[in-house]
Amino acid sequence: MLLEMAGVEKAYPGEDGVPVPVLRGLDLTLAAGETLALTGESGSGKSTALNLAAGLDEADAGRIAVEGRDVSAMGERARATLRRERIGLVFQQFNLVPSLDVGANLAFQARLAGREADVAPLAERLGLAAHLSKYPEQLSGGQQQRVAIGRALAARPALILADEPTGNLDEATGAAVMEEMLALVRETGAGLLVVTHSATLAGRMDRRVHLKGGVAT
Repeated sequence: MLLEMAGVEKAYPGEDGVPVPVLRGLDLTLAAGETLALTGESGSGKSTALNLAAGLDEADAGRIAVEGRDVSAMGERARATLRRERIGLVFQQFNLVPSLDVGANLAFQARLAGREADVAPLAERLGLAAHLSKYPEQLSGGQQQRVAIGRALAARPALILADEPTGNLDEATGAAVMEEMLALVRETGAGLLVVTHSATLAGRMDRRVHLKGGVAT
């Protein structure tokens, strides 16, 4: 199993100092090559679950494993290495490096992972071949999100974690961007976990898990 979350709990301090539970024993699995949508109302714990799977935050209880490795038992340095080498992250905010052109942004994650990225064919697939020498500020929102997706995939990670990846895009652009993302994920054999409010996007995934009150329903 590529990703396993078992009995995961997470709470954050409330305004009065009393912990506010966000996840209450979440169980979730994702196989290699599988796509999964994580849905639920705002505050249901979707982004928290994704951040825990990425090792960006620590669970209060439960077990999280990526490729059989216990993320919940790792220190911050080990989690950072895991993210760099085995996980691709795509966020609603594009988070591109403004001082790097499109080609360098696409290659950025792969170089951090110690791999060489073949940027030209990836850029062609994403409709970015004519924009390799441009900088993020010169691109449309849809083009920037394509760069963000390409950057995550260029290192050929085992696991892709995407948090509302089309949330800042219009419907047509978002659909086109996701079409390319799903095609590239299928070709690489990566597992994909997408946090989304979009029923249309969730319907494109192999499976859907709905969070309510911090548990899967």
